[in-house]
Amino acid sequence: MMKPVDINALRSIEREKGIAFDTIIEALEGALASAYKRSQADAEEARVVIDRGSGAVTVFAQELDDDGNVVAEWEDDPHDFGRIVAQTAKQVLMQRLREAEREMTYGEYSGKEGDLVTGTLQIHDRGLTVLDLGNAEAVLPYAEQVPTERYEHGTRLRAYIVEVRRSFKGPQIICSRSHPNLVKELFRLEVPEIADGLVQIRGIAREAGHRTKIAVETNDPNVDPVGACVGTRGTRVMAVVEELSGEKVDIIPFSDEPAQLVANALSPAKVSEVYLYPDDATALVVVPDYQLSLAIGREGQNARLAARLTGWRIDIKSETQFAEEQAAFQAAYERGEIDEHGNPVAGDTPVAVEASGEPEG
Repeated sequence: MMKPVDINALRSIEREKGIAFDTIIEALEGALASAYKRSQADAEEARVVIDRGSGAVTVFAQELDDDGNVVAEWEDDPHDFGRIVAQTAKQVLMQRLREAEREMTYGEYSGKEGDLVTGTLQIHDRGLTVLDLGNAEAVLPYAEQVPTERYEHGTRLRAYIVEVRRSFKGPQIICSRSHPNLVKELFRLEVPEIADGLVQIRGIAREAGHRTKIAVETNDPNVDPVGACVGTRGTRVMAVVEELSGEKVDIIPFSDEPAQLVANALSPAKVSEVYLYPDDATALVVVPDYQLSLAIGREGQNARLAARLTGWRIDIKSETQFAEEQAAFQAAYERGEIDEHGNPVAGDTPVAVEASGEPEG
């Protein structure tokens, strides 16, 4: 008769690995059945049953028909289950336990796309970064990294899960440090009003490593959405900025009025007027002369992010530029060269008009 299985040892595996006891038992039953078939040439198939209480092992040899159906089954007492067979059973068991552990880990992370994870940087070679999450590894591909960040071994990083794939080595967790929603989830961690639903992030535009703009709103008149995100003395937004390695973050109030939203999105610049042209989704923005460079931003970044955030193409002009163009337009209109829409009058030769209002000669 076979030696009973040590149930206490299996319970220890359950506690250490976090794998269900029944899963361990079933894996062991399958491993012993495989080992039995290898050692018993006469057995076409086998079934092993382990008593969950006593650990007693019962082996059933099986005879199959041509279609693989069991036509006969009898209990066997394999006295020659020696060291080699036992080692084979151990190897199969460990393999099946690893499979169960990988499947359990996949189940833990599957469906968590959009969540944040925190890990320790393990590898950074040829653009490949791996984060140790404790019970799994996450890959941070080069395309999802931030060019301005330095990744050093042992560094603790937060990352945004963009995809979880099943693979034979376990779950393949793809993360990002450059995704706009990383900023969104960081604010959710730092701002209780966002976590509770009192403040909503209505839009986000990001150039990773440089600058992010987010638009926030609330339905509670007693809550200042921008102030909630900034925090007392800027503590909340500074925590996010620190996690983003110093990336600038502009927080603006969302508005259902497109013109107001465009004006807000150009913060920190002050806006004088906004003219909307819905047919081509263009917003003409007029700013004080001294605010022009601030509104456009370094290499156009502020205007570019505002356009992404609002969905409008943004054309920015200083008050002086706008006034000169308006004067030139009015002069051309009064001369009958253009109509009220700025189109050349039929029958006339189009005249190029400079900002000064004088025709080019």
